[in-house]
Amino acid sequence: MNRRLNEDDDYYFNSDGLVVFTKEYLLQRGYCCGNGCKNCPYDYKNVEEPRRSLLLKKREEEGEVD
Repeated sequence: MNRRLNEDDDYYFNSDGLVVFTKEYLLQRGYCCGNGCKNCPYDYKNVEEPRRSLLLKKREEEGEVD
């Protein structure tokens, strides 16, 4: 995946000014990087416990479950 990233399509800046990758970009990348990306479509597969469970719980509470 060697291409230039496009704002809005691949990422956006949150209210704190941090870069957040889009779900579409993460799907194109093809794997969970283990960093706990907000829009991770892989259910945080490579995030270590207990952080993984906390992220999944937070996502569920925020109503961001697919």
